[in-house]
Amino acid sequence: MTTINKTLEAIMQLDFNTREILLQILEKRQIEDRRKEIARNAKAALTSFKKGKHSPQTAADIIKKLDALD
Repeated sequence: MTTINKTLEAIMQLDFNTREILLQILEKRQIEDRRKEIARNAKAALTSFKKGKHSPQTAADIIKKLDALD
């Protein structure tokens, strides 16, 4: 099994420009994965709302609830 340390050691063997490209690729993939996660969460929330599990609320009500969490 590859560990993070072994992976980092292998990456550091690459030249500077290749590491820069690798960083860009990883960042773009992370962004895309996060977008997919947000889309899944939004779809699940919408489905839940349509099933009547949640009721509409005003922004002010939501802010009050969030403030109460502190």
